[in-house]
Formats: sequence, structure tokens, C-alpha cells
Amino acid sequence: MTSTPQQDGTAAFHVYDTTLRDGAQQEGLSLSVQDKLAIATHLDDLGVSYIEGGWPGAIPKDTEFFRRAATELTFRNATLTAFGATRKAGVAAADDPQVRALVDSLAPVVTLVAKSDVRHVERALRTTPAENLAMVADTVRYLRSEGRRVFLDAEHFFDGYRHDPAYAVEVLRAALESGAEVTALCDTNGGMLPVEIADVVHAVHEATRGALGIHCHNDTGCAVANSLAAVDAGAVHVQGTLNGYGERTGNADLLTIVANLELKLGRKVLPAGRLADATRIAHAVSEITNVPPYSRQPYVGASAFAHKAGLHASAIKVDPDLYQHTDPTTVGNDMRMLVSDMAGRASIELKGKELGFDLGGDRELVTRVTDRVKAMEAAGYTFEAADASFELLVREETDGARPTYYDVESWRVITESKPAGDAVSEATVKLLAGGERQVATGEGNGPVNALDHALRKALLPVYPELDKLSLVDFKVRILDASKGTDAVTRVLIETSDASTTWTTVGVGANIVEASWEALRDGLVYGLLRQGVARR
Repeated sequence: MTSTPQQDGTAAFHVYDTTLRDGAQQEGLSLSVQDKLAIATHLDDLGVSYIEGGWPGAIPKDTEFFRRAATELTFRNATLTAFGATRKAGVAAADDPQVRALVDSLAPVVTLVAKSDVRHVERALRTTPAENLAMVADTVRYLRSEGRRVFLDAEHFFDGYRHDPAYAVEVLRAALESGAEVTALCDTNGGMLPVEIADVVHAVHEATRGALGIHCHNDTGCAVANSLAAVDAGAVHVQGTLNGYGERTGNADLLTIVANLELKLGRKVLPAGRLADATRIAHAVSEITNVPPYSRQPYVGASAFAHKAGLHASAIKVDPDLYQHTDPTTVGNDMRMLVSDMAGRASIELKGKELGFDLGGDRELVTRVTDRVKAMEAAGYTFEAADASFELLVREETDGARPTYYDVESWRVITESKPAGDAVSEATVKLLAGGERQVATGEGNGPVNALDHALRKALLPVYPELDKLSLVDFKVRILDASKGTDAVTRVLIETSDASTTWTTVGVGANIVEASWEALRDGLVYGLLRQGVARR
């Protein structure tokens, strides 16, 4: 691995990412070595100062990550750091195999975690307060003698400071006086509030005069606010995770922190232009972690700049800044108009413009589209999350006919269950495409899967472009549960062509019929996107 590290760790503000270590502790999140290498590249693209790669020597997967990072990663902005503990009680730092593993990782920076709450020292480490201070000092000095820069994570610092402030500060002094560049104060239990954080950070800064960092968990919902309060009180090093990943309720979301620092407080903490890549990187990492993006995530969520009510839309049409706290393009996001039964004419016009349709000059057209949207929403459709279906509706009203590439004669699905195996569905589709009648049969693990196979089999000879499309998500919602199995069902199908995705909606009392509608429209929209002409 090559990088361009800052030579003076106290001279600049540190944006320190711990997604690969602390974020990976999130319930249900498991990262392979390849996943970690891919995420590290995205983090470097974002422009963070430091990437904490994991705990070499303690976790075999992390040891392998550092081994591969040495030859496979080339950073333009970030410096890789290794995380580990101070030496064990009664053992010289040079003789502690886990401390030695930190050196062997070849990471130029090591972040040591140390107990700063005397209760943890005595009850968890089962050693004396004096020995804990020696463990900190000895390990820092040893790592410095091996040419490593050192940061210290003071674990449970705020709880420890409440109980015994003098000892908590002594742990920091032991690290700083032995050569640590930064001591990060950790709200490990996540129970602090911004006012408390600010008071403690200010007091500790006055007591140590050293470079302080902050590491917050989100158990009170205040991790980002606590981090900003710490920076305002003097912290020059802020830790967090991408998308707020982490155990329990997560860590401070680093993307929200840096966006607030840059856009609200005027502090340039990332390289120029890098913040504009935040939304892309947030979603790319979500794909790698297989954790669905949080649509309401500040700044980078799909709903962060989405507007639904007609009153808001009317004002946005005049001036978008009236209902947006910042320009969404500064973080690589975009304003979206949500089309729903709350939509007025302005919403429809703005949404049409977003999709490339100038509807402003045709009041009758806008009225027709608005009325249809409201009627269909009343019947159970939703266009908020189905832009592709909305575009097909607009095209139908604009052109006088719904876009289509084939005419369906009929379709049917049979599901057969055998005592010795799983149920298997078989679908038959009959349609006209390319001037010929096509009949195709497909099998699948369910009726929708079978219909998808049959429809593609019928259309591929005429439209080979469909081979690029794949169904990537399928959601079902029961709209009137009180009717039980007779309830109306809404189906959302997400389709991809490898470069982007789109969603279509279907509604019906029959779940298969609703799925067919969404499936059919998804393929039609995919052909439209590729500029395919009807054959």
C-alpha cells in the first residue's frame, strides 16, 4: 500500500473512519477481506484522513486485510491505521505478541485502545491504576521506537471522567507524554448529550493542552451532535463510520459530520470537491455491505431532498431554496418531487421536468396527469417509489397511447407441489412481438419468477436487449389487511441494466396479476431506456 500521510498529525483536522473495524460490529454485517479492500478504496475517494483497517493479530481476517493492503491498495488521500490494545499487565510491550502484530501490519499509524475509567481498570483488566498508566506509556513508546505514529482511543472516557476525572486525564497525559499525537475521547456507551460533551472536552483540553479527538456512539441519538459539540470545544480529530454503521444503534455517521462541518460551519475538512461524491460512495458501500441504504439518511438518503406536498412544490417551482436547507448537489444528491395523491399541478410539472418532459405549457395535459395520479393512488398505486411507472403514465397521456413493444394474448401460471420436494411454478405466455406470435413456457421457484422467465423467453428472439436486464428487488404490501386473503395487493419491482435501476408498480386483488403488471412495465421501461424501437 502506498499513501501520502500527513507528516504532522497535529497540524490539520483529522477525519478518521472506523467503518472497517467499529462499523463491522453491526448486527448482521459481515465483511470479507475483499469487501474491506473495496470499501477502503471508496473511503479514500471520499478523502478521509485515516482509515482504520481492523485489529491485526487479534482477528485473522484483519491480519489478512493488512497483508493484502500492503500490495493491493494505493491511497491518494488517506493513511491506513491499525487498531489494537496496549500491552498486557506485567508483560513488556516488545514481548506482547499482539503489540508486535501491530508493527508487523506495516500500517504507518497505530490507534491504541486503553482503559480510562478506573473501574474498568480494576474490574475488567484486573490490574492497578498505576500499571494501566504504565501499559499505556510503555506501548506508545515502543511503537514510536518502531517508527509508528500513535493515536490513543480512551475507552469509556466520559463515564470514567464522571467517576474520577483526575485519573481519566492521567491516562491521556501518559499517552501524550510518551509520544501519542492524539488522544480520542470515547463515548463508548453512547449515553452523553452535547452540552456534557462540550463541557468535558473543553475542560480536558485546558488540562492537557494536547490534540484531542472524539469517538461517539448513537445510543441517545446524539452521536453526530455530540461530535460537532466536541469539535466546537476544541477537538481536532473526529471519528465515525460511513452510514453510521456500528453495534447497538450505531456510531456517529461520518458523512453527516463532514457535511455539517463543511456546509454549515464552513470548515474544509475534505479535499476540494470530494464532498460532492458523498451520495455515490454511501450507496456504493451499502451495496458492498448488503445493508439497504437508509432513504432518510441526512444529506445522502434518497428522501433527503424529496418533496411531496403540493404547497411545498408550488414554492419550490418558484425557488428551490425555499424548502431546502442546502443545495443537494453539494453532496452529490438531487432534489426529487414525489408524485402522490397529495400532489398538485406544480408537483406534476416539476416531476415531469425532472424526467425530461416539459408539461408547463399544457394545462389540460397537466390536469389529466394529476387527476390520473390521484385516482390511481386512491386505488392503491404509489408513484413515490416508482418513477418508471410514472414516466410511462406521462408518456401515455402525452402520446395518446402507452408505450409497448408487444401485445399480450394471455398468460397463466400453475404451481405444483410434490410431497418429496419444493413447490415449482410453471408459466406460459402468449404474445405478439416482431410480427409473430410467440408462445413460451418458463419454470421458477415461484409464480413471479416463472412469469419472468417465460416473458423473457418469448421476447428475447425479438428484443435481445432484454438480456441486459435483471430483476433485483421484489416488494409486496397488503393494502387492506382486514380483508385477509381477499385483500388488494401492491407490488413494487426493481429492475436493473447494470448501470442504473428503476421501479415499477402493480396493484390488484390477485398478487400474481399485480406482479405481472409491474414486471411487464419494468421490461418495457428498460427497452425505452435503451432507445429500442418497436419491431
